[in-house]
Amino acid sequence: MPLQGQLKHLPKRIILVRHGESQGNLDNAAYSTTPDYKIPLTESGLEQARLAGEKIRRAISGEGEGKCDWKVYFYVSPYERTRSTLREIGRSFSRKRVIGVREECRIREQDFGNFQVEERMKAVKKTREKFGRFFYRFPEGESASDVYDRVSSFLESLWRDIDLNRLHHSPSQDLNLIIVSHGLASRVFLMKWFKWTVEQFEYLNNPDNCEVRVMQLGEGGDYSLAINHSEEEMLEWGLSPEMIADQKWRVHAHRGEWSDRCPWYLDAFFDEFADSEDDCEEENNKDE
Repeated sequence: MPLQGQLKHLPKRIILVRHGESQGNLDNAAYSTTPDYKIPLTESGLEQARLAGEKIRRAISGEGEGKCDWKVYFYVSPYERTRSTLREIGRSFSRKRVIGVREECRIREQDFGNFQVEERMKAVKKTREKFGRFFYRFPEGESASDVYDRVSSFLESLWRDIDLNRLHHSPSQDLNLIIVSHGLASRVFLMKWFKWTVEQFEYLNNPDNCEVRVMQLGEGGDYSLAINHSEEEMLEWGLSPEMIADQKWRVHAHRGEWSDRCPWYLDAFFDEFADSEDDCEEENNKDE
């Protein structure tokens, strides 16, 4: 299939949104009396979500200057704060724009255990900083690597949905996938998608409440954060100059070229390579 034919079946944008401000963000003591999945948004969080919906609609529609024929499909974590965020975001879209919505448990918050005793959690999080944020597993809970595994499984399902057109997407329309989730789930989603290393993950900052990160399809069929976000923004997120350069390259890159055009990724694993190929190369030189 020609490249343009392939691109028609890919979403135009994949948009990650963290939930709005929750009662737990205001007061950690909330987790000691309320199950994490039932923590509600604050009034400020509801307003943040409404504003995020308006921002997302502008990004998709181009303030009326872009393509008019577009649709959205939502994935949402089952937690109360993410579902409330979704409801408020939805106020910015007419019914005809929404293809569908799916509750997806694999993009839920990291499991920190059951009821969380505030003083104990402070001590545990200090230990996490010493151990490393990616591999540290909370007692009775999950590590970031556990979340990475289930988000990776979600990504595989997402690609099957796209390949098999389970989202009922017409190629004549721009499809926008909006994933309403949590800070860590969003970070490991990007880590998996862009093949970031564990070391690179450790420098990433958590998104703010209702912060929107837009992956947009480039002209060659790869997705990039650099189409909608500035270098300054990506630096604030914790991306290194090499990671930002990769995002800029992806704007024009063709799918499948990544491994051949990203020497910085090899540099993360190897100090140096041999000067020549191997003994076979020397034999070939002799024959000449």
